[in-house]
Amino acid sequence: MNQVRAGAVLSYVSLFLTTFLGVVYTPFMLRQMGQSEFGLYSLAASVIAYLTLFDFGFGNAVVRFTAKFRAEGKVREQYEMFGLFLLLYCAIAVLAGTAGWFLCAHAEAMFGATMTAEELSRARLILGLLAGNLALTFPFTIFRSIITAYEDFVFQRLVNIARILLQTGIMIPLLLWGYKAVALSVLLTVLNMATMAADTFYCFRVLRVKVLFTHLRWSLLKEISGYSFYIFLNAVMDRIYWSSGQFILGHTSGTGATAVYAVAVRLVSFCIAVSGAIPGVLLPKLTAMVARNSTEKEVSDLFIRAGRLQFLIVGLSLAGFAVFGERFVILWAGAEYAESFPCTLVLMIALLPALIQNTGICVLQARNQLQFRAVLYVLVAVACLALGYALSWRWGGLGCATGTALSLFIGNGVAINLYYWKRMGIDIPGFWRQILKMSLPLIALSGLALLVQPKFPDTSVVVYLAKIAVFAGLALPASWFFSMNESERELVRAPVRGLMRKAKRFC
Repeated sequence: MNQVRAGAVLSYVSLFLTTFLGVVYTPFMLRQMGQSEFGLYSLAASVIAYLTLFDFGFGNAVVRFTAKFRAEGKVREQYEMFGLFLLLYCAIAVLAGTAGWFLCAHAEAMFGATMTAEELSRARLILGLLAGNLALTFPFTIFRSIITAYEDFVFQRLVNIARILLQTGIMIPLLLWGYKAVALSVLLTVLNMATMAADTFYCFRVLRVKVLFTHLRWSLLKEISGYSFYIFLNAVMDRIYWSSGQFILGHTSGTGATAVYAVAVRLVSFCIAVSGAIPGVLLPKLTAMVARNSTEKEVSDLFIRAGRLQFLIVGLSLAGFAVFGERFVILWAGAEYAESFPCTLVLMIALLPALIQNTGICVLQARNQLQFRAVLYVLVAVACLALGYALSWRWGGLGCATGTALSLFIGNGVAINLYYWKRMGIDIPGFWRQILKMSLPLIALSGLALLVQPKFPDTSVVVYLAKIAVFAGLALPASWFFSMNESERELVRAPVRGLMRKAKRFC
């Protein structure tokens, strides 16, 4: 239990560091690299990201079946499974390395129309480094999964935090000395090898696990594949949504458009990370509710309560970004990334249902009903991938973002809502009535701000920040009085009262 609690705390520390350093470090990196170089790296990384699909969801399966064998006291079976997966991952590493070599050899066929000879040369080098990095990673993936299954969360989180700090701390001087995308690729490879060595050492010397290659149960793969298949489909969906845009633009528009779109995806990722905090703590409660056969109304009420809380955060962020986002992107990333603003806005609007309804994923997990969502999202993503490709020829990054946005809206905003409502009994019409009522003050305030803002031009950063402060000073009270209910207000009052009591005792 101490490992779980400490691991949870360190997970939030890791999330905070990732977000904070992403916000602070990214503008520095963009300016030091330049748009072309950053676009080149983003393109190569998005291409190699597809090779991670060779995991086929086996990493998650190792965690599940290791925990199962440990609970059943089957030690030898557990060690033999490790041997089976180590051999399997070695084969996958060869497959990934071969695919990486193929991509390097055919880089000109994929991107030659939009890249110079020098850019193609660097692209091949970066692709080779990242592909080699990934191929080396696969055989050692099993050791990270073993540590997770043994619930040694503290070690994992500390290693991750150290890696985040080292990557940023080393890359800053390298960028200042003139090193760019190739140096970043080399650094990632070195840190990855160090992380793998630490995981392997911990498994053998601290956890005392063994890897046996006797009596390999290949029949176990059939049982494992049935579990990992839908995890694999979700991984396919994520890759299509968040990596295909850079690949498409690298083929149709070049490194500049790729860099612009990559910045939009990075901004959206910050919003996704923030919205995921609430559902992360609801799965145990929902699992218990399912186990005790709670009514559909009880599940719906929890779904709606969580969605309302998420909308208070995500809705305010979206409203503020719609009004002030264009100037923010220019100040944060640079004037050459101004086109990232409409791309980000389109993606955030389309993603809104998913960001305020991801408690539904916890319900599906608790009821073991992930199949429909996985298949649906992959089908919709593939269909809209073709649309994004077609639109990118004429409208570049915005066209690609529109194709992805349509996919997100159809999958997350329409189809899955019908499934929640008709098949799972969640009160989706009631949910959206409440969200619409909550959004009216923000919509009215945002519309007013967009009309008034041109009369007060951003003559300086101070003026810009002052306008944001005025907007927040009006939006927060509007949300308090017109959007929040009494229980939500109490969630704010309770910690404030606790802090005031502690302050009085201190004084």
